[in-house]
Amino acid sequence: MEPWTTSTANGLRHLLNEWDPIGVADDVQDEYDRMLGPLHRRLAGGAGRTEIGEFLRDQLEGHFGLGASGLRPDAMAARVIAWWTAGGQADGTGSA
Repeated sequence: MEPWTTSTANGLRHLLNEWDPIGVADDVQDEYDRMLGPLHRRLAGGAGRTEIGEFLRDQLEGHFGLGASGLRPDAMAARVIAWWTAGGQADGTGSA
């Protein structure tokens, strides 16, 4: 996969909006865009589920002021890693 493309950004955005930890993605499509660049850097650098999960947990707690326990950042990290490993697609599914 190319290091950074519109498709990559759209795929990550789609995944984050489906997760939608603060419940606003139906109204604000770019709410989680602040995480796109940092997530991409981690993924491109070979980060695994633990590092991605820690990043998501830090964002939930530090930026959004939420407790992470019910939002399952580790499960979302696994989904992001699976998407990245599959080559990432704009719809976030990893399928062609």
